[in-house]
Amino acid sequence: MDEDANLVPVLYFLLRYATSMKLPVAFVLLSFGALAQAPKTSDTARLDPAMGTNKKAAIQLDWHDVSQWGVEGRAWGDQERKRWYDRLPAKAEGRVTSAVWSLSRDSAGMMVRFKTDASSIHARYQVMKPGLALPHMPATGVSGLDLYGRDGSGKWRWVQVIKPSNPNVQAEIVSGLAPGMREYAAYLPLYNGVEKLEIGVPKGSTFEGLAPRQEKPIVFYGTSITHGACASRPGMVHTAILGRRFDRPVINLGFSGNGRMDTAVGDLLCEVDAAVFVIDCLPNMQPADVTKKCGPLVKQLRAKWPSTPIVLVEDRRFTNSWITPGKSKFHDDNHAALKAAHDSLVKDGVKHLHYIGGDALLGDDAEGATDASHPNDLGFMRQADVMEPVLRDALKP
Repeated sequence: MDEDANLVPVLYFLLRYATSMKLPVAFVLLSFGALAQAPKTSDTARLDPAMGTNKKAAIQLDWHDVSQWGVEGRAWGDQERKRWYDRLPAKAEGRVTSAVWSLSRDSAGMMVRFKTDASSIHARYQVMKPGLALPHMPATGVSGLDLYGRDGSGKWRWVQVIKPSNPNVQAEIVSGLAPGMREYAAYLPLYNGVEKLEIGVPKGSTFEGLAPRQEKPIVFYGTSITHGACASRPGMVHTAILGRRFDRPVINLGFSGNGRMDTAVGDLLCEVDAAVFVIDCLPNMQPADVTKKCGPLVKQLRAKWPSTPIVLVEDRRFTNSWITPGKSKFHDDNHAALKAAHDSLVKDGVKHLHYIGGDALLGDDAEGATDASHPNDLGFMRQADVMEPVLRDALKP
């Protein structure tokens, strides 16, 4: 009975979403029917409670609205936005492609920081899209909230993730925390947008929202891989891993299937005072596109930011390319196109340009991806390992 009751807010959400997006009523009926017929979480949780969703948030809590102090990973300052947690400002609509605009409304890469001495931490938020998971990516990564904390040495360490079961989340992230005041960071959903986010702690707990750090961010412009597919949780994307290793803000501008070195995106990038720009668009591009668009994008950025490091990243290789010759040749050609564009830029006198090869990004054992193309957590860790030394060199004073 409780499971069926939980579908009522889902139906309401679907109706509202369909209306806002001008979708037919059939969309609502089909989506709701699929949800109603889907196996209930409790069926599995009854056999193994660890497979269930998070506990519901406690009733008596102090709730803190994140928009009151801000998130990292949200560039363009206080420029007007359609939704507070959108990655691009409102002015981008109509300037970038409709696909890029739609994908920019996902909260990928955003991270909220706070301090508390609470014994438990809770969250309530609403996601924009009713689909909480993808066929090859779990709800924890698509729509979950991923919590990290600093240990006694100041190192970021994972704490717990929310396992959402409907678009309106009100859940306990973790309880039984060791006593003491510490800093936390919560990564927002990767492939869903957030309407509102609040952090809850037991009454009487000390709580301080931490404003976004003012250091120049590492800015990533890329594809579904940069966007976060298929990380098991938001903190496991290479952009987030590198953000923790460098302990500095990160801007994630991954646009699934649509990171293509577009001039319109370049115009927006020119407005961001970055520590380094990482251009990682090759998985969405053909060799001819790379030849045509790479040089102009780099020169576009260099005209605005003469000394900001720019890192060009080769395409990763499909993890099954060892047995699929056509894919292997595509990667060969794509890599050659980027290397030629890089060499031409260097010959033209472009400075502070760095390069990351693609062959080792996911490792050499064919185990680094979920579907040959998109990294699993192992692949994301390996990708971060390859990128780290190049970024450290680029970030040297």
